[in-house]
Amino acid sequence: MPKITLIGAGSTIFAKNLLGDILSFPELAHAEIALMDINDERLKTSEIVARKVAAAVGASPTVTTHTEQKSALEGADYVINMIQVGGYKPSTVIDFEIPKKYGLRQTIADTLGIGGIMRALRTIPVMLEMGKNMENEAADDVTFLNYVNPMCMNTWAFYRASKVNVVGLCHSVQGTAEQLAKDIKVPIEEINYLCAGINHMAFYLKFEKDGESLYPEIHKVIEEGRTPDWNRTRYEMLTRLGYFVTESSEHFAEYTPYFIRRDKPELLEKFNVPLDEYITRCENQIAGWHKMKALYESDEPIEIKRSHEYGSLIIHSLETGTPRVVYGNVENKGLIDNLPQGCCVEVPVLVDKNGLQPTKIGAIPPQLAALMQTNINVQSLTVEAALTGKKEHVYHAAMFDPHTSAELTLDEIYAMVDELLIAHGDFIPPLH
Repeated sequence: MPKITLIGAGSTIFAKNLLGDILSFPELAHAEIALMDINDERLKTSEIVARKVAAAVGASPTVTTHTEQKSALEGADYVINMIQVGGYKPSTVIDFEIPKKYGLRQTIADTLGIGGIMRALRTIPVMLEMGKNMENEAADDVTFLNYVNPMCMNTWAFYRASKVNVVGLCHSVQGTAEQLAKDIKVPIEEINYLCAGINHMAFYLKFEKDGESLYPEIHKVIEEGRTPDWNRTRYEMLTRLGYFVTESSEHFAEYTPYFIRRDKPELLEKFNVPLDEYITRCENQIAGWHKMKALYESDEPIEIKRSHEYGSLIIHSLETGTPRVVYGNVENKGLIDNLPQGCCVEVPVLVDKNGLQPTKIGAIPPQLAALMQTNINVQSLTVEAALTGKKEHVYHAAMFDPHTSAELTLDEIYAMVDELLIAHGDFIPPLH
């Protein structure tokens, strides 16, 4: 049976969902599950949850816990990455509070923008060390499933610097498809879609039922005044670009220069942009942690519902040969013609006994490629900074970020970057 290692397993709710998905497959019910986290308290809770999940689905895995990475990776066939380097405090708070001093406001700050840049600089070195440990300790054909944002930057740096087979996974493609299906009142099971681009900025090139485009139905949502309040940004961009984007409106608002503007604060209300949204979410999650912990550690049985995450499907297909198509973040090796070769793209991926086989898309609509390129510029420079240690590329990444460059002067950008790097301290390796 395969050995599946979860790094950052103290993310208990996410670990619960993934383990429920994995252990629900009879072929994986006896797998070895290695849980690794540096937080011993959270790790113990996740171990209890893992055993309760197994009991709930009638599985009998071997469960081990580790606070040290190498032992968790020893002989691993699959490694799932779900870490957060620097945590909510101090790092996430720093990523919001210092830019705010310069008048730069953010919503999520984990994928692009100055928050995404800093998160990548903290995370990439840890992932590269993880890659070295996998090369030394894990199975020769180990598959690395990365769930950690900033997805493109982390995955791009990893496949540039490591020999380990990697795919980046997100739930925005399938999640947004389900949301759109509800908006147009068509069962998702009846919809066929094709999506491509970069993570959090992939677009549905096709959204069809019985070979007929459903885009007219999506446009009717706007025409009939049914746009959900929390989704105004994406529907607005649909009217401008002709295609619907995968990631949520609060995310998308900070990937472009159009929605969060100091000189036009009325845009925040018009498009219902929730500033500091990730801070709010983290505070709510922390407040609910002990209540959730008590529930998980009680005698109450645990309820398991299959999630829409791709991780378990990939593992099951690689183990059994069952063919499936998932959406993955992979290296652009001739997959999307009008995006830079070598960048990290999100495309359909066939998975079976032959491994992960990304789908060639060809050229995407030029306006979509142009918008993605503004984000790829930032990703590329951040990856370069992380891999070379050159501080100048951190400045460059911030200079070319669409939101940052629309709000701050060059002097402000440099000063903000310097202040952030000092504040993060040892979480970011020294740059020169």
